[in-house]
Amino acid sequence: MDDRDLIRLFFKRDESAIQKTSEKYGHYCFTVAWNILFDREDSEECVNDTWLKTWELIPPQRPVRFQYFLAKITRNFALNRLRSETREKRGGGEYETALEELEYTLHTDSDPQKELMAAELAKAVNRFVKGLPERERNIFIRRYFYLETPKQIADRYAIGTNNVSVILNRTRNRLKEMLQKEGYL
Repeated sequence: MDDRDLIRLFFKRDESAIQKTSEKYGHYCFTVAWNILFDREDSEECVNDTWLKTWELIPPQRPVRFQYFLAKITRNFALNRLRSETREKRGGGEYETALEELEYTLHTDSDPQKELMAAELAKAVNRFVKGLPERERNIFIRRYFYLETPKQIADRYAIGTNNVSVILNRTRNRLKEMLQKEGYL
């Protein structure tokens, strides 16, 4: 069953939409939660919460990319759960490590005008990421959206962990450069 058919089931309020979505995307959503929480029970709860939230959001929303729509919901549940738990106990601090890597790149002084530009900054970052070569873009997204470790990314792309770190460092530096040129930093 393709994504359009699944979304149609949600619009019809057909309860089989949840089961069929779970069959197609359950493992995928579990992996998104697992990469943040590293706990089977919590990850399963996040996935179940994802199905309920999807039921609540569709309709009226009609996601263009259903898989990413589900990933974002799952990720948000997992991050919220992580924030409420002791961070060092869950995930080995991977969430904090990923954010610290980006903090230097995206750090801005507290300024009300810059705070108002947050939405434009997000658009600029998205534009930058979309302009990256496919492999760099995928590595960047896997690290900073899916919160995969450099080792997991290296294994996925059959490259060295050091190579992943170099790619991420260069990409962060280019992002910082672009943000400086556009006046965000």
